[in-house]
Amino acid sequence: MGNVSVTHLDKNDFEVTVREGTTTRHIVTVTDAYHQRLTGGRLSKEELLKKSFAFLLERESNTMILSRFELPVIQRYFPEYEGTIG
Repeated sequence: MGNVSVTHLDKNDFEVTVREGTTTRHIVTVTDAYHQRLTGGRLSKEELLKKSFAFLLERESNTMILSRFELPVIQRYFPEYEGTIG
């Protein structure tokens, strides 16, 4: 897996940078409610994003990942996401 770094932009928004061949940047929204539902508070939002991008990168290249999205969108494309991450 490529190098994934997460920068906190504001309460719910993060910039995720993936350095894997081509460097890509993604703005991802993670609400407190969704974060709590997936992790029960066991992981920080940053850790959740790193795990989520590891999940995505196992399935597609970083250039295929949306440039801006809310984290629950992953579940629409990959129904196993919440069960795998949770």
